[in-house]
Amino acid sequence: MIKSMTGFGSADGEVGGAQVSVEIRSVNHRYFNPSLKLPSELSRWEAEVREALRKGIARGHVTLVARVERKELEGGRIDEERFAAYVDQLRRLQEKHGLGATVDVGAVLRMPNIIATTDEEASGSAPELVAIVDAAVRALDQMRSAEGARLAQYLSDRLAIIEQAVNRIGERAPGRLVEQRDRMRTAIRELADGVAIDETRLAQEVAILADRLDVAEEISRFHSHFAAFRSTMASPSADGVGKRLGFLLQELLREANTTGSKANDAAILQDVILIKEELERIREQVENLE
Repeated sequence: MIKSMTGFGSADGEVGGAQVSVEIRSVNHRYFNPSLKLPSELSRWEAEVREALRKGIARGHVTLVARVERKELEGGRIDEERFAAYVDQLRRLQEKHGLGATVDVGAVLRMPNIIATTDEEASGSAPELVAIVDAAVRALDQMRSAEGARLAQYLSDRLAIIEQAVNRIGERAPGRLVEQRDRMRTAIRELADGVAIDETRLAQEVAILADRLDVAEEISRFHSHFAAFRSTMASPSADGVGKRLGFLLQELLREANTTGSKANDAAILQDVILIKEELERIREQVENLE
């Protein structure tokens, strides 16, 4: 299935005695480029989290943010001895410097090591955290797949427009050669002004002109690239389709440029311009595909 590189996924779970929420966002990038924001109590498992992301995401700039939500404090979780020591110290400072007599409880609780860390909070394991990350990756993958399906339909529609333009060029090309041949013969006879014309030499010049304006090879390669483009979208590899489709777009643009240089015809040039416009629209969306 074709996947977009843009998406969002989240999941919640428990690691030890703490509730952990994980959010993952991804945008387009040429390679897999992870950015992890883990709280200090989870940072020891950064390598495991990074590996879990790598297994689930092939390409994209991926930002993972994890948050720890502690359960409501119970008795004994506050270090009362340290709390009392801070209060005594603050009161001595108040008396010494003539400050207000009230000690703010909130300010004391923000002092270092007031909230005791229990064994339950310090417990937990990498597999617990990785399981939450995997769930968030699956949610992200669902969103990327849905967006990828929409983009695939868009690309198919644009490719059909390009194919129609190429077919029109293929139908127009033979008639254009005849017109150019007749125009050349008429111009030469007018310039000769009654002087005998070497028909053999004229035939050679017409043949050279026809070869220079012939776009049959370009038309054939266009259709070959169309088939490869559709085949890639129908059967994406495990590494995604973005790079492959990007390469095929370069080949299609090369054929469009060559066809335009050989056109010498207003109708064909109009279709070449249309092809280039549609290829640019496709390129903008292909950059978002994994």
